[in-house]
Amino acid sequence: MRRVLLTGANGFIGSALSGKLKAQGWVVRAALRSTDVRPDEVEVVIVGDINAKTDWSAALAGVDFVVHLAARVPVMRETGPDPLSTFRVDNVDSTERLAEAAAQANVRRMVFLSSIKVNGELTTGSPFTEIDSPTPLDSYAISKHEAEVRLRQIAAETGMELVVIRPPLVYGPGVKGNFSVLMRWVK
Repeated sequence: MRRVLLTGANGFIGSALSGKLKAQGWVVRAALRSTDVRPDEVEVVIVGDINAKTDWSAALAGVDFVVHLAARVPVMRETGPDPLSTFRVDNVDSTERLAEAAAQANVRRMVFLSSIKVNGELTTGSPFTEIDSPTPLDSYAISKHEAEVRLRQIAAETGMELVVIRPPLVYGPGVKGNFSVLMRWVK
């Protein structure tokens, strides 16, 4: 039986992905901060805050694949004094720690949800492709790009397969955040 560790399982994408994986026969293990909100019908491992010191050993035991969705995401009005440093701690250092622990646990593949913002903020004449040079402009995009770079280094050193996905805005039933605000304005 295939077992996947899912970070961000309580999020918009994570909750939908968890259900799809379960329907396909996967055993889904959710790495959660606390027991406040638990996804239905999945194994749960409490890891606390996800950062560069997180102990992943229990969460990774017996896992074949990791899907890393958890991240600090941009907000409309960033109020911190140094957003890039905060994004780096939350999105780069924590991702690197998870990947190193996954490689040590002999996880075969890691899927990392990055962002189309790594490619830049706009295109001219044609859409972004996987061969375009990264042009991250804001703190969030820079942190996601830096996480990708570190993950590629870890994958090259350890032989763990890495899949990086750079989705555009994702929306659907139950979406929150800026898209939800936009939908309310349209209504």
